[in-house]
Amino acid sequence: MDRDALKSLQAPLKQRYQANPEAAIAELHATGIVDFSALNCRVPIPANDGTEIIAGLHPLAGGNGSEACSGDMLLQALVTCAGTTMAVVATALGLEIREAHIDAIGSMDFRGTLGVDRTVPVGFTSIALRFYITSDVPAEHLDKLIQLTERYCVVLQTLLHAVPVSTIRVT
Repeated sequence: MDRDALKSLQAPLKQRYQANPEAAIAELHATGIVDFSALNCRVPIPANDGTEIIAGLHPLAGGNGSEACSGDMLLQALVTCAGTTMAVVATALGLEIREAHIDAIGSMDFRGTLGVDRTVPVGFTSIALRFYITSDVPAEHLDKLIQLTERYCVVLQTLLHAVPVSTIRVT
């Protein structure tokens, strides 16, 4: 998609949201089906072909590595969001990027997850996002591309600002 096509696609949405801010609010939804016998959770992906992701225990928590790890999936969500955002921003800025890939590296101590040591946090203690870009675009433009990618990446901003999360048992 080129810059003009992107603008044509998004212009009516931007106008609608400026005129009616409530129209821009959406609730995204994911559903997981828990399999207690296999110690995993299946998540359908309706936007694709309905295939399910099966997520289970990471090998350091007792898994055998044959199922997706939810920690890896969090990093994958970060990478896919940053990559999509980068593509849109580069297109909007008219930047010619030959190739780009993004790595997300998260560190965690499984002693927290397994309850071995209650002083060890459960979950990631750090995440690094690395951008590898092949382009003839000047470095300052690539820096601006990354800065805007960081600013508009939904998953990154959600992680950075630690939004409130509630848990509710529904009967």
